Amino acid sequence: MRRLLLASAALFALCASAAFGAQQHEQTANRSNRTAALTYLEGELQQYEQATWRWQRLVGASPTQTAGRRLASMGISDLEQTVKTWQRRALAAHRRAEHPPHLAQWLCIHRYEGAWNDVGGPYWGGLQMDLTFQERYGGRLYRMKGTADHWTPLEQIWTAEKALRSTGFWPWPNTARMCGLI
Repeated sequence: MRRLLLASAALFALCASAAFGAQQHEQTANRSNRTAALTYLEGELQQYEQATWRWQRLVGASPTQTAGRRLASMGISDLEQTVKTWQRRALAAHRRAEHPPHLAQWLCIHRYEGAWNDVGGPYWGGLQMDLTFQERYGGRLYRMKGTADHWTPLEQIWTAEKALRSTGFWPWPNTARMCGLI
């Protein structure tokens, strides 16, 4: 009987030890999964923030500020919600950028100017911008990508939109006249 009690006690200790080890393994796995999820969500958040700010810079809008929360103090559900918010912001900023206010006018001017990738200096791009114009109204793009022939058509149009606010359509006197803009 004594042997049976000792064997039962040993078996109980062995099972308890195995259960404790399994619990520790599960906790380690949970921590690892949580860390992986947080890392993934932080990467997603950064992508949506950068996309939002890129489109906002292009259209001349003020960049959306972050809420000032520290990612390290956020739980997974909070971070998921923040990622969704920034995803919506990036989509809205992109939609706005796709619809410049004077798109039809710029396309009319473009029809009489060069190709979007025209490299024929002293004017570049589909709206035939000279270097001074590119530096003044598209400075960031000019520094990052070079002359306007390396910019997307939307980038060229939004650069022209910035100029329009201060100079009107006068940088394109002949084609703007042909389009009935001046």
